[in-house]
Amino acid sequence: MALAAATQAYAQTTQVTADGDIIVTATRTETLLSKTPIAMTAVSGDQLVQKGITNTTQLADSVPNVSIVRGNGLQITIRGVTSTDGTEKGDPSAAFLADGIYLARPQAQEVSFFDVERVEVLRGPQGTLYGRNTTAGVVNVITASPKHKFGASADASYESFNHVNGTATLNVPVTETFALRAAVNYDRRDTYVNKASNDKYSWGPFKNVFAARLSALWEATPNLKVLVKGDYSLDDGYGVNSVPITNFFSGNVGSPSAGVMASPTYNINASSGALRTSNLAEQWQGKNHNKGAGVMGQVDWNVSDSLTATYLGSYRTMDRFSLGSLASATNPAAGNRTTFVGHYWQTSHEARLAFKKGPVFLQAGGYYFKEQSGIAFFILDFFGPNSQFGFPQDPTKAVTKGAFAQGSYNFTDNLKLTAGVRYSSDDKSRVGATVNDNLLTGVRTTFQTNNASRNFSKTTWRVGVDYDLPGIGLLYANVATGYKAGGFNDGCEIGTGTGCALPASALYYQPETLTAYEAGFKVHTPDNVLRFNGNYFHYDYNGLQVSSVQNVCGGPCQVTANAATAKVDGVELEAVLRPAKNHTIDAMVTFLDARYGTYTPPINGANANFAGLQLNRSPKSVVALGYTYNQPLSNGGEVVLNARTRVSASYALTDVGNGAFFRQPGYSKTDITITYNSPDKKYYVGAFAKNLENRIVLTGATGQTASSSFAGTAVFEDPRTFGVRAGVKF
Repeated sequence: MALAAATQAYAQTTQVTADGDIIVTATRTETLLSKTPIAMTAVSGDQLVQKGITNTTQLADSVPNVSIVRGNGLQITIRGVTSTDGTEKGDPSAAFLADGIYLARPQAQEVSFFDVERVEVLRGPQGTLYGRNTTAGVVNVITASPKHKFGASADASYESFNHVNGTATLNVPVTETFALRAAVNYDRRDTYVNKASNDKYSWGPFKNVFAARLSALWEATPNLKVLVKGDYSLDDGYGVNSVPITNFFSGNVGSPSAGVMASPTYNINASSGALRTSNLAEQWQGKNHNKGAGVMGQVDWNVSDSLTATYLGSYRTMDRFSLGSLASATNPAAGNRTTFVGHYWQTSHEARLAFKKGPVFLQAGGYYFKEQSGIAFFILDFFGPNSQFGFPQDPTKAVTKGAFAQGSYNFTDNLKLTAGVRYSSDDKSRVGATVNDNLLTGVRTTFQTNNASRNFSKTTWRVGVDYDLPGIGLLYANVATGYKAGGFNDGCEIGTGTGCALPASALYYQPETLTAYEAGFKVHTPDNVLRFNGNYFHYDYNGLQVSSVQNVCGGPCQVTANAATAKVDGVELEAVLRPAKNHTIDAMVTFLDARYGTYTPPINGANANFAGLQLNRSPKSVVALGYTYNQPLSNGGEVVLNARTRVSASYALTDVGNGAFFRQPGYSKTDITITYNSPDKKYYVGAFAKNLENRIVLTGATGQTASSSFAGTAVFEDPRTFGVRAGVKF
């Protein structure tokens, strides 16, 4: 049998079996989801439409122990593991991939979510087969690729807050071996925040995105296939999405004394409208102008029946420009104007060999990644009129090199052992400064030089065993390790230059590492009436990187430090039940105990004890229930009704830098959709409502201290919305 069947799919077509199973490529090989021995969730393109999922943040409602929120770009939290540093020097803890390509900047991740074939979410460290920073897990958005038949489609929706989303695709088989696919998307909506009455400036749309993708598939020979995708996006939206922290909390929202965390009181009776109303006036007409573009290519060559070679490469650029405002803590009508300019580019290359013969399956390869950026962020009038305080940083560089191998051996038809290892080396550097410019005289005062350079390296590994239960399911257990490179804060090390005054321990932070122990099952009844998956996991989490904004560099700047240890324990249960024809019930239950072990951050000059406190965005329990009913019609069409509700326990949103311990109370959110599908499924029309309870759920919170002149703010998930949608395909 040719190894092509075992390598990553060329056309990335979602293949759903008759009994509802999905073929996935999470282990870089084609496997059934029910036979893949890791904790993962796959959502097909049809399921995305059925559930009304139109952006990445909504995936969390369908995936256990996952939170995806908007901050400075997307912030992904998986089983309590996350990263809060979205700056040019920060790295996410969960790798976000588009068609297998790692996207380093959180600000570039959401625009890839159109014409999607499926989404695969891997929970837990993936330190063997995946290239960078996977202590939390992997989110891989796999877009549709060309197919060898003509096709076209169009989908559009209109939702509350003037949210317009439309996608059109065209697939053309040019020859028997060559096909093209084009897709365009427009996504625009207003902000969910009610503007301050004294604000004279337009807040514009929250996002106003145009994106396009062109793909080409060439099957040169039966054994050689080439896939190329190019994309472009433009976002001119003005992303105002925060309100004063005092909308949600009363009492002290910052730490008044050394070593004591403030615990403000949640305003439990506040209405949705009140929570979303801002009294923070913009200081000038804000705007965003962000552009992104990239190209990726994958070449698969079946060298022989037992050996396949794969190359996966990419090059991407992103330009960011924004004018914004920072609100004053003492006067809501005042504040400071801000400017940001940034240019980023990244390239990655991965080569893999896969060998399969008899009971042996081996994969090995090498990985290279490089990212470089230049940015300038300034706060105007921070030290008086006609001044600008800020951070010109150019260049910031990150280079990752890795080599990996993973193999499995079938001792019997049912019993398989898998082991893998990866060596990663990360070089990071930056040239920059913290400055204040006198705009009248042109004189620049340099508070500190922000030059740093360091190498980090680590060997990670994975060992697992799985046992196939014929006709019933799978049992599995594994131990895996993950690693995320360290980095640096603003400043420079003593002795490396003029004015450099930081010891290495304050300038640099170390890698975070994680060892995960997991055991699980994926079972089903012989008639597939019930599918039931479950797992238990335990994490030993060391050196987790905690970021906050602190006044330690002449003004506010991002500071990252290593918390000593953390422990995570959890249980995840998922079930799909089809009790009768046309009826489907799905359920998800999670239990999570993610807490600090030893961590004593400095709060106002003294250490605070965090031992046992909950990690951010890690509710103790979540229960989600869904029901789908398909009503066939006499004309051959059908009406599909889907209702889903999610009940979450409370969770922490600790602001270490400002010494405030915020908590989002427990909540429930319910969505419903109704869709009519035509007899031949050539078109559909539908209506939907999301968050019927109109619960305003916090996703981020910053506190206020006496040393800061800026107001504490809160950001939140989507309020209640209603909408209609329609689609057609040829």
